[in-house]
Amino acid sequence: MTQIRQTAPGAPTAPKALKSQYLSVSVVRPDQLSAQDVQAWRDLAAGHPAFANPLLGPDFAQAVAAVRPDARVAVWRKSGAAVAFLPHHAAPSGLVRPIGGALSDYHALVSGPGLDGPALLAGAGLEGWRFTGLIDPHGLFQPASTREAHRIVPADGPGAYLEAVRAASPKKFKNYRRLDNKLEREVGEIVMVGPDASQAAFDKLIAWKLEQLHRTGAFDFLAPAWTPALLQNLFERREGPFQGLMISLYAGGRLVAGQFGIRLGDVYHPWIASTDPEFAAWSPGQLFLLRVIEEMPRLGLSAYDLGPGHDHYKRPYAFTQISIGEGAALAPNASWLPGAIEGAWSLAGARKGGVVGRLRRRIDAITAAETSASARLRGVLAAAAASATRSRDASAREAASE
Repeated sequence: MTQIRQTAPGAPTAPKALKSQYLSVSVVRPDQLSAQDVQAWRDLAAGHPAFANPLLGPDFAQAVAAVRPDARVAVWRKSGAAVAFLPHHAAPSGLVRPIGGALSDYHALVSGPGLDGPALLAGAGLEGWRFTGLIDPHGLFQPASTREAHRIVPADGPGAYLEAVRAASPKKFKNYRRLDNKLEREVGEIVMVGPDASQAAFDKLIAWKLEQLHRTGAFDFLAPAWTPALLQNLFERREGPFQGLMISLYAGGRLVAGQFGIRLGDVYHPWIASTDPEFAAWSPGQLFLLRVIEEMPRLGLSAYDLGPGHDHYKRPYAFTQISIGEGAALAPNASWLPGAIEGAWSLAGARKGGVVGRLRRRIDAITAAETSASARLRGVLAAAAASATRSRDASAREAASE
C-alpha cells in the first residue's frame, strides 16, 4: 500500500515516548486503507456512543476522498494493529483541518482512551489540528471553547416525544398544528416521502439552499465544485449502513420542504434543510420537523442529529444536547506560527463568541472548503466585509431605537 507522508519545513518530530509506544504511524489517503484498517476504524467508533455519527467513520472519509485529492487519514499502530485514526485535509503548513470542510459538523480522533493527542499529531509530522466541532470522549485535547449541538432522540416513541414538545412550547405547538391543517386544507394532502429518490426534488432543495445562502450573506459552502459532487454521490448511494438520505414534505403533490444528509444505521445527520419560499407563511420547516419525528420509526431512525447552530430553531424539538469543542491542538514541537495565530485570535476575543467568534468560524469554514489559495483569500475578504456590514447595520438599528 502506498503511503503518503505529511511533511512540511520545520515539522515536529515524534517524541521518544511516542516512538517507543507505537511501531508505526502513517498518513495515507482514506481510499488506500486496507479492509482490516477500515474494520478497525469501525470497531473503534462502535466502541463509544459519542462516535455514533456518520461523519466520524471511514465511509464519510472515503466519500470525501473521491472528490478531494487532499483527503488524508493519519493511522497510528501498536504491535501492527491500527489503534487511532484522524481524517483530515493535507496542508502545506502542517496545520490541518477536519475532513469534509464545511460539511464536517463533527470530527474526532477516533481511538480508545489513554492516548496523548498532541503527541500523536507530532508523531504524524503534523504541526497541529484546527477543529470547530470536536467530539472527544477520551479527553485527548483541550478545546478553547465549547458549544452545543442538538439531537432528537424519541426513546419512548414519537407520540410521547411530541407530547413533550407540546408541553414545552404549547403556544408554538398549537400554532404549527393550525398551520399544518391550513396547508392541507388550502393546498392539498400532506405527504412525507422518505427516502425520496427524486432527482428533481434533490435539485430543488439545493437551489432553495443556494438562494437562502445568497440572500442571507452566509458562506456559500456549495460553491466549491467538490461539495455538490460529494452531495450528488451520496444522494445516489442508497445501499448499506452508510448512505445518503433525502426526506421530503409534499402538499398537494408539490414539494414544500425537505432535508438531505447521511445516515449510518439508525443515526441520521442532515446538511441541507430547505423550504419553498412561496410557502413561507405556513412555516414549512417547522411542520417538517413535527412530521418527521412521527416518521422516524418507519424510516428506521432512532436519532435525528440536527448539529450545531440555529439554537432558536432546533432547541424546541431537540431535547438532547451534545457538547462540541472549538480550538486548535498543537504538536509539542510545533513551530511558532500556529501558536501565534491562535494567540492573536484569542486576544481579539474569538473565544468569547460574538462578532469575532462568528468571523473566526466563517473563516474556518472558508479555509476548509476552498481548495485554492486565491479562492480562500477571496472568501476571507468577503467574510470580513460581510462582518463589518452586519456590525454597522446592528449599530444603526441600535441608534435608531434610542
